[in-house]
Amino acid sequence: MAVKVTAKYIGGQQVELEHGPSGGRILTDLPVDSGGKGRAFSPTDLLASSLASCILTVMAGVAERNGIEFKGAAIEIEKHMQESPRRISKFTGTIALPAGLDEKQREKLLACVKACPVGRSLHPDIKVEFKIKAEEVV
Repeated sequence: MAVKVTAKYIGGQQVELEHGPSGGRILTDLPVDSGGKGRAFSPTDLLASSLASCILTVMAGVAERNGIEFKGAAIEIEKHMQESPRRISKFTGTIALPAGLDEKQREKLLACVKACPVGRSLHPDIKVEFKIKAEEVV
């Protein structure tokens, strides 16, 4: 299934994205480290956001199918850039799962990190490293 996204330069180093099916809109901005103002997500910030959102979405589906209470799960992600060539070199972060999961449930949910389509679409040179927080309510 194809999904249309329209990108329009609106000036001031900002681009407006429109999601075809829903009409939802997002602004992006040139980041400060590239000479911009950093007033909104940069395109590479959106990739970090896509990875975190994808992992949580896949986890939520697995949790729902397996009767696992998933509310409160969270990912904190950091994007690391390299200079030459200018690109994302790695993503690091922390995954916090809800309290009370048994080992089997945790394993099922953590397998989703590798099953996420966004992560599978990344170039293999981009490292993805997550720490798992001890079970806690987030």
